[in-house]
Amino acid sequence: MSFSLPEYHAPDFAALGLLHAPQAVTGAAPRDGVVPEGYHATTIFPEYFHVGDRWLLAQESRMDCVAVLTPEGEIAVREFRNIRAGDAVILGRTEDGSEGIYVHPHGFDAGEEGTHESFSFRNSRSRETAYSCDYDQLYELLRHEREHGRILWVLGPACSFDADARNAMASLIERGFCHGLMAGNALATHDLEGALLRTALGQDIYTQRAMPNGHYHHIDVINRVRACGSIPAFLAQYGIRDGIMHACVEKGVPFVLAGSIRDDGPLPEVIGDVYRAQDAMRAQVRSATTVICLATQLHSIATGNMTPSFRVVDGVVRPVYLYCVDISEFVVGKLRDRGSLAVKSFVGNVQDFLVHVDRGTRG
Repeated sequence: MSFSLPEYHAPDFAALGLLHAPQAVTGAAPRDGVVPEGYHATTIFPEYFHVGDRWLLAQESRMDCVAVLTPEGEIAVREFRNIRAGDAVILGRTEDGSEGIYVHPHGFDAGEEGTHESFSFRNSRSRETAYSCDYDQLYELLRHEREHGRILWVLGPACSFDADARNAMASLIERGFCHGLMAGNALATHDLEGALLRTALGQDIYTQRAMPNGHYHHIDVINRVRACGSIPAFLAQYGIRDGIMHACVEKGVPFVLAGSIRDDGPLPEVIGDVYRAQDAMRAQVRSATTVICLATQLHSIATGNMTPSFRVVDGVVRPVYLYCVDISEFVVGKLRDRGSLAVKSFVGNVQDFLVHVDRGTRG
């Protein structure tokens, strides 16, 4: 199987009768963090704004944000909290060009615009779905992205609970199939626990047996990492040579650990300020072309909300691929319900998924 990116078909504004459409209207933000009434909320799809004699594409987008016409004459998409007083916020609630705003959801449909089949990704997928073809497509996509894109992984702690899965994820990082990683305190903690004590949450990651006083293990590890001052310092001091975090540090892969209200410790690199964590996550998402979310409901939904359906790379519009893998059908369904309609879902065990992907990308 040979992989190639689908070609993007930009809207033909002449054929749409929109060459002389109304100009996009702006309103000044009255104060920091507040937008004028009638603002336009952005989507995951490519959006064009009629400014002067041009239809401008918002180069970076995110759902449920607002579009701002910058002093340089470009369209910026910003979160409400990042709006500053006086920003020229685009106004309008239509998306058909009648208010100078055109949303283009069919750019990768190869001429099938308007057909029901173009939205086949909305069909429900369950534990009864056969995923063989999906795996084959994913292997080819990852091989392509390793050389031409940027692969971002979003990991829940279950990825470190099993030795085979932990080793598989580390292998993917070491072989260049990971350009960024996002997780919480738990994934990194239990990965480091596995490296130092062979356990995750006190359970042996090789035999799955509970160890005596195992409930101390993860907080013992957190304490030792905090004493070292950082994850890299801990790895060096304790001679750790395996695992997910070791692979990231060794290969120079950036990681974002976003904290939560339930964290113990946490590890030194965990970002406790939720909006600073969101900014760090979005910085990773901005350059990602494939995003794979594994067994983490809140991180998956948060990442999905930040991820548009497209990316502009070297002036070319290309799709962004979003995957969600979870044992719970509720989680993958919830991600769709939150607006990430283009997500490809696998309902299954993430440990098995990682082992399959590690093996499948070796061919």
